[in-house]
Order: sequence, then structure tokens, then C-alpha cells
Amino acid sequence: MSDEAPPKLQVQLDEDIAQGVYANLVLLNHTENEFVLDFAFIQPSNGRAKVRTRVISSPRHTKRLLMALQKNLERYEEKFGRIELGADEDPIVH
Repeated sequence: MSDEAPPKLQVQLDEDIAQGVYANLVLLNHTENEFVLDFAFIQPSNGRAKVRTRVISSPRHTKRLLMALQKNLERYEEKFGRIELGADEDPIVH
């Protein structure tokens, strides 16, 4: 067993990507080999959604993402309080 620490991950972030995009809707699809997440912005007044970015991920990575999101939501709620969802905010699954 080694006492060496794993190397630190260096992430490059281009300036245009660093600006981010706002999304208030995500559409999920999957095949046997990949998950497709389309992050979109829907304007409340017209009901049309425009996809801002698409992320394609392996099933294993998608599961790790789900676990990371869950852990971060738990940390958020410990610090800022529980996030309440309305009765009409159940996820739509098709």
C-alpha cells in the first residue's frame, strides 16, 4: 500500500465557458450506452424551450453525477435549509 497522494486534477476553463448558461429545464434521454442531458431555458410566457447545451455521458459517469448532486444538495440544505418543492414540481418521466 502506497502513502502517495493521487495527483491533483487540473481543469482548464476557457473564458466563454466560464460565463456559464442559465437553464431552468433539463430533458433526459438514454440508450444502453449513454445518457443525453439537454439543458434548456423555457420562457414562462410562451412555453417554448431552447436547448442551451447538451451533455452526453456514460451510464457509470451519470450515476456518479447523480451521487455528487445528491451529496451537494444535502450539504446545501444543511447550510441554508431545506429546499421545498411544490406539489406540481414532480419530475416528468417519459
